[in-house]
Amino acid sequence: MSDLNVTHDPARRSWIASANEPGADFPIQNLPLGVFERDGAAHAGVAIGDHAVDLAALRDSALLVSGSDAWLACDAACDDTLNRLMSMPPRYASALRAALSDLLRSDAPQRAVVQEHAGALLPRIDTLTMRLPCDVGDFTDFLTSLHHTERHGRYKGLADPLPPAFKSLPIAYHGRASSLRVSGGEVRRPNGQYRSADGRIAFGPAPALDFELELAAWIGVGNALAQPIAIDDAHGHIFGYSLLNDWSAKSIQWFEQVLGPFLGKSFHTSVSPWIVTSEALAPFRKAPVARAPSDPPLMAHLHGALDQREGGLHLELFAHLSTEKLGASGAGAVQITHTHLDNLYWTFAQMVAHHTSNGCNLRTGDLLGSGTISGADDAARACLTELTNAGRDPLRLPGGETRIELEDGDEIVLRARASKPGAVSIGFGECRGRIAPALALAPCPAEVTA
Repeated sequence: MSDLNVTHDPARRSWIASANEPGADFPIQNLPLGVFERDGAAHAGVAIGDHAVDLAALRDSALLVSGSDAWLACDAACDDTLNRLMSMPPRYASALRAALSDLLRSDAPQRAVVQEHAGALLPRIDTLTMRLPCDVGDFTDFLTSLHHTERHGRYKGLADPLPPAFKSLPIAYHGRASSLRVSGGEVRRPNGQYRSADGRIAFGPAPALDFELELAAWIGVGNALAQPIAIDDAHGHIFGYSLLNDWSAKSIQWFEQVLGPFLGKSFHTSVSPWIVTSEALAPFRKAPVARAPSDPPLMAHLHGALDQREGGLHLELFAHLSTEKLGASGAGAVQITHTHLDNLYWTFAQMVAHHTSNGCNLRTGDLLGSGTISGADDAARACLTELTNAGRDPLRLPGGETRIELEDGDEIVLRARASKPGAVSIGFGECRGRIAPALALAPCPAEVTA
């Protein structure tokens, strides 16, 4: 899983200057994939610095050997989505990555040819409208941070804040794929049913709107129905990762939740547009955090030697909040969360293995959310409910503003960075969303009495 190759070489530089800038999200060691609109059509691309390689233009340029694994991968990516490429054996995407790395490196023999076609091949990212990279058939969201789960259990007054099964299996619910949206634009405050502060049941614009900082895994090659995925094979089924904001209407969620989240979650989920491939993250693999000696032992299907050695990532994650007042003052966004993937109790391989342990089939383009990645430290609380101790301690912002919930006009921006000594750090781009007011309710018909 952690095999390194020349594409990870920390000495490699690109002739695209922005890819070599310190702190660049998309250096030549990254090369994430996404889908954007160009000339009214969907185009697959690979991010490099502040540009994107248009894979349709690359396929037609004769820069790749026709019929090679790299060309076949490039051709597969030229659909409206990345699903066909992601469904192919991993060697194809790896070959395309290697070919791109060679074409974009500073000493590339074909540099002049690529530069000659730069207008067609390399649009600037900031001129592009991004799309969801895949058709998503199913979205599963997990609950894998012990600290997040325990805090919310305390807020609800539970005698045992951790569910009984939490340390035995990765808990999850089936989310709503139809309301997944790519980063950017408005997140419409939902209308819904909730219990008001005076105890009445109300219906209207949801209070207690919240963000949830998560990492999401994209499934590449799926599995057949009734055929579980073994724990140490699971990483081979993960094509890559994106940031995910599982927006939550906590007031609706906490009132309705019996079988699990429903309308409190299904109104909107944001995902960052670029898929950072599993191969790009190979230098940042690490052992997951060890379980406490008092924790129940792992079941055999959730314990793998490879996963215990390399199932974690050196990955920091951040959330920033901007308000209309902060924006008008020029102060910009304020960092409100700084957490680490180590704060997950379960690895993504364990999530995949558990998800399929009953024979459930995952399909190409399925999306698995990690759950909110909260840590024990105050700074690592990864949603506003935790940052305010369920509203008891308002979050104080520059200029005197406070927040116990997201207000209309507020914007959340999620970011992440993989870093490790000896490797070039890589980023994920942004997962961004601004809260828009709820739609006006239609007048209610006169109440009918028996």
